[in-house]
Amino acid sequence: MTDDAGRHRSPTRPSADDPVRVLWLIKGLGPGGAEQLLVEQARARSADSPLDVHVAYLVPWKDQLVEALVEAGATVHALDAPRDGDPRWWIRLRRLLVDVRIDVVHAHSPLVAAQARLVTRTLPARHRPALVYTEHNRWPRHRPTTRTVNRLTFPLDDAQFAVSDDVRDTISARLRRRVQVLVHGIDVEAVAVQHGHRDEVRAELDVPDDTVVVGIVANLRREKAYDDWLDAAAEALREEPRLRFVSVGQGPLADELHRRHEELGLGDRVRMLGYRPDATRVMSGFDVFTLTSRHEGLPVALMEALALGLPVVATRVGGIPQAVDDGVEADLVPVGRPDLLAAAYVALARDPARRSRLSGAARARSGAFTIDPAARRLEALYVELAAARRAASAAGARSASRRS
Repeated sequence: MTDDAGRHRSPTRPSADDPVRVLWLIKGLGPGGAEQLLVEQARARSADSPLDVHVAYLVPWKDQLVEALVEAGATVHALDAPRDGDPRWWIRLRRLLVDVRIDVVHAHSPLVAAQARLVTRTLPARHRPALVYTEHNRWPRHRPTTRTVNRLTFPLDDAQFAVSDDVRDTISARLRRRVQVLVHGIDVEAVAVQHGHRDEVRAELDVPDDTVVVGIVANLRREKAYDDWLDAAAEALREEPRLRFVSVGQGPLADELHRRHEELGLGDRVRMLGYRPDATRVMSGFDVFTLTSRHEGLPVALMEALALGLPVVATRVGGIPQAVDDGVEADLVPVGRPDLLAAAYVALARDPARRSRLSGAARARSGAFTIDPAARRLEALYVELAAARRAASAAGARSASRRS
């Protein structure tokens, strides 16, 4: 449902006498990890939550998660900035902050956050929202310009989070003193229920009972190292014909990766499904979950894999070693070693008892990633910041009245 201003409105709004108006700000609402965390966060609000949640995004065609956010009770605003460097969204953001009287802006993209900090400074101090920022990626991954403007505006935030210890450690020492690690989490129970779809998913994929399916869920981008995944799959299939491979994800490398798939002659032994809105359901048909990334923050798909009880084969990067222990829930290998990935796939395919042990450990580990603690912590922070903002605004109004 949309109104004349292009806002997507939920059919019901959070009920509260004096709601805290929060704006989550992000570059796009495509099927990425940070974007999915916003959906999880919106769904995790309690029935008596004091929050009135708004979400604003820039890139108009990255809108796959808009409907899910609306269904979760958020109001979504398209700021419509189709090109990097388009400044018109600054004006739209400023108007949104004023019209809705936003109390707290929580940004989830570094370059967007830097610009939003400057936009808020154009407002009178007593009408200026508090600023919160979450860093989802390692700083070396950002472009030099992004790192520079983020670093220069970083001190303007009221609170800052990183999604893993590794991500926090990549922020410069001077700036990371204020950064807290917060695992934003998922609805573990809701994901675990998806395991009930296993048989139907495997039937849809035409997977025989004795086949071991290794699956990956990640966007088709350079940092996800799908080239290594395809090479590892080809090598593993030469060793163990009972293996099958499945990927879920879309992205700019789709054509290149499909050509590589064809060059390797992988056929239907490696299925690339593209974007699936039911990605978690598809994962229920996997026997092993894998990530071959060159860089990571703390992958949402990895949390979901643990909730589904999937053994993990992944590269030892970013927050992955924080999420799983090598030899307990996962086999971790160095980046850029498709031969070691292949060896791990083959070994697990041939050892169902070990798969079962890793599966049990994965389910046990998933409890560390439940969203409720993060949701309550953020809610308390928003309320605290909004109260301080409103008190300062009231004080400013009284002072202005006395001067007049």
